[in-house]
Amino acid sequence: HVQLVESGGGSMPAGGSLRLSCTASASLSLVCMGWFRQAPGKEREGISAIYFGGGPGDLRYADSVRGRFTISQDFDKKMMFLEMNSLKPEDTGMYYCAAEGRSRVGVSPLLSARYEYWGQGTQVTVS
Repeated sequence: HVQLVESGGGSMPAGGSLRLSCTASASLSLVCMGWFRQAPGKEREGISAIYFGGGPGDLRYADSVRGRFTISQDFDKKMMFLEMNSLKPEDTGMYYCAAEGRSRVGVSPLLSARYEYWGQGTQVTVS
């Protein structure tokens, strides 16, 4: 049974920082994982992605978060992180982690179609 669990969300004033974590179940072979967010009334947006075991070139960021958010991994613990700095009110939303199942290398890692497994989400509110 594949499971993804996010944690670390919360409420912060603008300019603050939060660190999100995503833990994958042991049964999941990690190749590519991503962070998505969805604000009320808006479509889900891919904001960052990482290829496990890769180098700095294997990171992806949406323009909306580049320079403020940093994605990282702990391969041995099957965890992914998102360090979010200089938070803005427009960063408010439900944040989801996602993991690739079957290989879909032709699909951008910032698109939801790339991923088969999803967490339940963690809420981030920036005021």
